[in-house]
Amino acid sequence: MSVSTPAKHLGTWQDGHMRDRPGAGSAPTLDARLRGDIERSGYYPDLVADALNTCLAGEPVTAYVVHHEATFDRDELRRHVTVLALTPTRLIVGHTDEHPADEGSPVAHATASTEAVRLERVDSVVVTRVVSDPATHRTGAPVAEVVLTIGWGAVSRIELEPAGCGNPDCDADHGYTGTASNDDLSLRVSEAADGANVVTQALAFASALSESTASERHGH
Repeated sequence: MSVSTPAKHLGTWQDGHMRDRPGAGSAPTLDARLRGDIERSGYYPDLVADALNTCLAGEPVTAYVVHHEATFDRDELRRHVTVLALTPTRLIVGHTDEHPADEGSPVAHATASTEAVRLERVDSVVVTRVVSDPATHRTGAPVAEVVLTIGWGAVSRIELEPAGCGNPDCDADHGYTGTASNDDLSLRVSEAADGANVVTQALAFASALSESTASERHGH
């Protein structure tokens, strides 16, 4: 995925389409690059753009990630695209899935869902990096894999395990202990599967989201 391809026009993204205005030789706007990456994913780009445009509501995009994933379900190839877009006030999360024909639905179809989350609701941004040969890793060097987990309270996950007292001879029932955490979205991208540009894009998005939520906490 390239985000630096020159464009002949600047434009705004309205109604799921770019609206051009003069600006020959200028770099494409972020909105235009987002639309371009959706197009390059090759996964029902007009449907993905229409769904995303509904939630954007005219706000500019300040950062984004487009992740296309293909999985096998028995003999069926199923595709899924996730689009994360950051605006000055909200986190936009879009998912698009395709569903093959079956007994319940004789015609193949696709579903596209979007959610708009106010930035003040985002309370957890977890970034996990995986690097090869960490002894040689230097600041700012590429990483092999990134897992971005974002929580805003819509989904809570509780992990329980039996509690103990530390006495190896004790056989009493001490109940359970556990932790509760938000796990609304988890996105995994890797250089091997998605390309180095997408990994870099995910890290840049995580940084922008963290900065935006920090600003919200301080009332800016």
